[in-house]
This record gives sequence, structure tokens and C-alpha cells, in this order.
Amino acid sequence: MNWEDGRLFLAVARAGQMLGAAKALGINQATLSRRMAALEKSVGANLLIRRANGCELTEDGEALAASLERIEAEFMQAQSVLSEAELQVSGTVRIGAPDGFGVSFLAPRLAEFSNRHPKLTVQLVPVPQAFSLSKREADIAVMVGRPEQGRLIAQKLTDYTLGLYASRAYAGTHGLPLSTDGLRDHRLVGYVEDLIYAASLNYAASFWSGWRSRIEISSATGQLEAVRAGAGIGVLHDYLAAGHPELVPVLPELSAQRAYWIVHHESLRGLARIRAATGFLNEIVKAEAGRFVRDR
Repeated sequence: MNWEDGRLFLAVARAGQMLGAAKALGINQATLSRRMAALEKSVGANLLIRRANGCELTEDGEALAASLERIEAEFMQAQSVLSEAELQVSGTVRIGAPDGFGVSFLAPRLAEFSNRHPKLTVQLVPVPQAFSLSKREADIAVMVGRPEQGRLIAQKLTDYTLGLYASRAYAGTHGLPLSTDGLRDHRLVGYVEDLIYAASLNYAASFWSGWRSRIEISSATGQLEAVRAGAGIGVLHDYLAAGHPELVPVLPELSAQRAYWIVHHESLRGLARIRAATGFLNEIVKAEAGRFVRDR
């Protein structure tokens, strides 16, 4: 087995289908399928279960993919060591982040990171419900909570708090509740319930077990804009709400706390671009540490 066949197999394993892998590799799907059949013949084992809607790895396929990822990691680290002789971080780093952190906090600071590393291409992508570092949908992810599965390296970035907010205009028209039970008399803004894919993201339940949103928006920045516009009372990240004087706290004694973690696949350990990006994330968050946790 040569490395080129191994590289193609890893692409199929990560994409979960021949068509997606072929597009990512820039080759014909039929050619890729033939190469995979030839690979299976050369190793004397079935590696893929081919289905109409994609491919699954067999037990032998899982074992081979794990071995090839270790080989890939060694190769990438060797490349990194050689390129560091130029004292330049280069290539591409893709950072996945929740929209609140990614769009409102990180994106405005990426110019500084790019200026430091002019040979590096920086990509910022949203972290969707079905997100896989193993499939290289991102090199680094900022995630809510520490992942418990997978060959991942995780480092806590920061705690953050959330609170209840409304616009001054809404408060002037509808008043504000004096207790959580009073929330039942107000229009509530929250997440699209069936898209909440982790218990840690069910922020509203941390404030009131009877929470029922009348307006549901699947992004933190979308909820922020709706509450600012007077849509109702919502659970907002304190660090996002802080920059908007038109917002007023609701039941300010109530709070929820979560944590952001920086996560990357262990096969990327030690790469210069990964070190540079994680270092930058830690630096900019540390510089504004007081912004993320609100004192009550």
C-alpha cells in the first residue's frame, strides 16, 4: 500500500461518501471508487461498507484509518518543523466557533492575527450541530463544554455567563417581571427547541423550568438582535449584551455559567499553525477576561 492510496482512503473515511471525498480531492468519483477497490485488494480486507447514501468503515477500515491518521500527523509535524526554519507560520488554519463568540468577538480581531502571520490563511466557520474535527471540518474548534469522546486535545478557554435581558422600549411598554413566575406573562425569545443538540445549550431552562419561547432563533447573535429590537425577554450572553446600552437586565440576580473550550484533533498536535491559533485565542480572551463573566 502506498501513501497516496492511504490519503485517498482517509478522505473517504472523513467524508463518509465517495462523492463528497471525490469533490474534495478534485478527482472523478469512479476513479476514486476503483482506487478504493484496489486498496482493499492490496491489503486483503474489506475496508468500506458501500451504501446508497454513503460509506461506513468496517472494523478493519476503522483500524486502518486510525493508523493512517497517526502517519499523517507525523508527516504534518515533520513539515511543520521544516517550515519553522523560515520563522513563518504558513498554510491554512480553519477555526470553528459558535456564532456569538465567532462573529461578535473573534471575527473583529482576526485582522491582527493575519497581520502577525502574513503567510497564513485564516478561515472562520460556524460550529453546527453535526460537527466533526476528525473529518477536518475545522482544525480548531471553540466549543461549549469539554468533549468527552474522540481523539481530541481540549484546553479550557474561559468561563462565561448569561443573563435575562429586554430592550428599554419593551420594558417601557410591557414592564418587567418581579420573579421567574412573572415570565409567563411576557413574550420570550429563545433557541429553536428541536435544534438544541446538547443539554448545556438549553440556557433558558437554567432560568425558569416553564420557559416557552414565542420567538425561536437558532443563533445567539440573532436572539441578541431580536431582543434589542423589542421582541421580548431573552437569555443573552453577558459579554454580547454589555455593548448595547439599549438593553436592560431582567431579574439580574439570576445567572447561568458555561465554559468555552479550545479543541483540536490529536493528529494536529504540535503544528505551528495550530500553536499560533490557540495561542492567539488564549491571548485575546485573557486580555478581556473581565468581559466574559459578569459580577452579580
